[in-house]
Amino acid sequence: MIQRTSILLAVLFPSILGNLLTVSAQSVTQKTGIEERVTWNNLHIHGTPDPPNPYTTQVAFPHLKFFEPLAFSWVPGTNRFAIATRPGKIYTFENRRNTRQKDLLVDLQRMVYGVVMHPKFATNGFFYVVSVTAADDPLGSRLSRFQVSSRSPLSAQLDSEKVLLTWPSGGHNGGCLRFGPDGYLYLATGDGSGIADQLETGQDLSDLLGAILRIDVDHTDQGLAYAIPADNPFVSRAGARDEIYSYGHRQVWKFSFDQPTGALWAGEIGQDLWEMIYRIQKGGNYGWSVQEGTHPFRPQRQKGPTPILKPIVEHSHEDFRSITGGFVYHGTRLPKLTGKYIYGGYDTGRVWGFRFQSGKATDHHELTNTQIRLVAFAQDPAGELVILDYAGGQLHQLVPAPPVKQTKPFPRKLSETGLFTSTKDHQPAPGLIPYSVNAPLWSDHAVKNRFIAIPGKSQIEFDTVTYPQPAPGAPPGWRFPDGTVLVKTFSLEMETGKPASARRLETRILHHERMPGEENQYGAQVWRGYTYIWNKQQTDAVLLDSGGLNQEFTIRDPAAPGGSRKQVWRFPSRAECTLCHTMAAKYVLGVNTLQMNKNHDYGEVVANQLDTLNHLGVFNKPLPKPANELPKLVHYHDKTADLNARARSYLHANCSHCHRKWGGGNAEFQLLATLPLTETGTLNTPPGQGKFNLDQPVLLMSGKPERSLVFHRMTRLGLGRMPHVGSNVRHQEAIELIGQWIEELSKEQK
Repeated sequence: MIQRTSILLAVLFPSILGNLLTVSAQSVTQKTGIEERVTWNNLHIHGTPDPPNPYTTQVAFPHLKFFEPLAFSWVPGTNRFAIATRPGKIYTFENRRNTRQKDLLVDLQRMVYGVVMHPKFATNGFFYVVSVTAADDPLGSRLSRFQVSSRSPLSAQLDSEKVLLTWPSGGHNGGCLRFGPDGYLYLATGDGSGIADQLETGQDLSDLLGAILRIDVDHTDQGLAYAIPADNPFVSRAGARDEIYSYGHRQVWKFSFDQPTGALWAGEIGQDLWEMIYRIQKGGNYGWSVQEGTHPFRPQRQKGPTPILKPIVEHSHEDFRSITGGFVYHGTRLPKLTGKYIYGGYDTGRVWGFRFQSGKATDHHELTNTQIRLVAFAQDPAGELVILDYAGGQLHQLVPAPPVKQTKPFPRKLSETGLFTSTKDHQPAPGLIPYSVNAPLWSDHAVKNRFIAIPGKSQIEFDTVTYPQPAPGAPPGWRFPDGTVLVKTFSLEMETGKPASARRLETRILHHERMPGEENQYGAQVWRGYTYIWNKQQTDAVLLDSGGLNQEFTIRDPAAPGGSRKQVWRFPSRAECTLCHTMAAKYVLGVNTLQMNKNHDYGEVVANQLDTLNHLGVFNKPLPKPANELPKLVHYHDKTADLNARARSYLHANCSHCHRKWGGGNAEFQLLATLPLTETGTLNTPPGQGKFNLDQPVLLMSGKPERSLVFHRMTRLGLGRMPHVGSNVRHQEAIELIGQWIEELSKEQK
């Protein structure tokens, strides 16, 4: 596996290995940084400081897997589910745990966002699909009806398509489809914009965007392929689209009907701060983009004709990102959940639930914290729930969590973790291995001290983590032993340019618990992130609770007006840690071959880190080749290095954990340094998430930083800034670097 991975990199990326992934100009000493491995067995971190969740997940259909699945539907008159995949293939399969067969219903060969079967599918064979033909097509989103041509197996022909409705496509296309208890078809459209409702459709009733629509697909009106229900809320309002059922939506990502009550529940993906769950009312206005949930967003914008309604539940981005609406549970397998609305988060993998009583959410809490990209829920006729994993392609279900046996308290102070001999002096315990990285993540001028703590004589598997696949260009990751802890302390100069003024702000740790069995099958790992905040005396640090924290510091800076400036530092919540430390990024961003293949100053000797770890026996096998023949990034501030290598390394280190296949970024491009630039989907590519009032912008335009959104977003603060988490300060040196790189780009450059 190790040799095959290294050969694969050499075959796929020859131009990069000859340029970007080269040996540093700094000479590599033949000495090793640490002569002898010291055993570390002083780990005091066990379990978690948070109350155990009552549920966990297990694979519901072990023998089934789909590529980029997005949407579910039950198939009436059968015991089957239908699943739509993003590239356009729609399958059906039997609702039986040991089923191995998935039957292709139809392949649209274009992006599919939603599928639903007609309630009378058993007799008419109709099903409905929302698809997108082109990102910027004025009529690129479409609702189509298909009809099956075969019942055994279920299949349909492309020429059975009848287009019922079209509307503009854009950054948010909605796509969820459900039939209501009234027999009408309900459809979410999204605001068609990538950022801040640039088209200002949210409060506009004259178009179909930013709404949930309601139409009668069993009848037709003159000039339409469907009929308008007579009691739709805006049929008598001049200038309003009759199809609109509710409006003021940014991006409803999955809605459902509670069958016993008929209530319509929806998950609404917010902009940069809030995620919402709504109980949708006929004619309801849900605020976008005047408000984001209950919070002002663009209050000066024109409001719609009806009052803005509040969400039932609202989550800040400390807990949730990219919410996924679910169902009210009415199954029998999990009786404690009966009557609860169950929903989750795509980016964080968390599943929550509440009961709706007297107009508000009660018994509201987290049910489980998963390692999956939770993109959809489904419910069978018995009321049981299934969860869909976009990245892994498998279907999961909630099960009661086994009892947690935690005999020792979780350390509430850094000094109690066993990681430091002297916390006050920041002296690591014997056995901790210091390290540095080639291309550091920008952290608002902070400097970092890093250590690896590996229990006992356990070992790391070098470059064996390749899941999920296919993922072009994604470099392999290391597989760490149970109990591994990665330690990083952030310090910030209180007076710019004076290292002696540096103050330790926080120490973040990532604690790894090895999953038995399944980890080797599909790559899921458990890494828990914790933050310890240093006290003013700099003697110890205290564990931050699960929520994040902002703290403002005054920095003496001769370049600032008045000689000082304010800087807000973000201490991340535990949920925020999961936004970057994802399965697609192999969870660990800095401890990998590309970042660790460098010389490190160990105090008395400077030596290559991979050679040092190899010498210490930290790897379970010798390195497949000498370190100077293995790939690496370069430090982007090293002006002796190639400009292209510096820029690509910066984007890789700071952006590619999201902007890669399966990484969670909304845009369809990649910023991996291990891909030729022509294969990243950035060059001359129109933006899918807003234009920011620029003149015909693209993601990257050779010679034109001012029209390159990758560059423009780096220059922003607040809304639309990249990176959108973990930083509140522009990285001026990097802005200049990326600007210079774009100016010098040529189409032939790889």
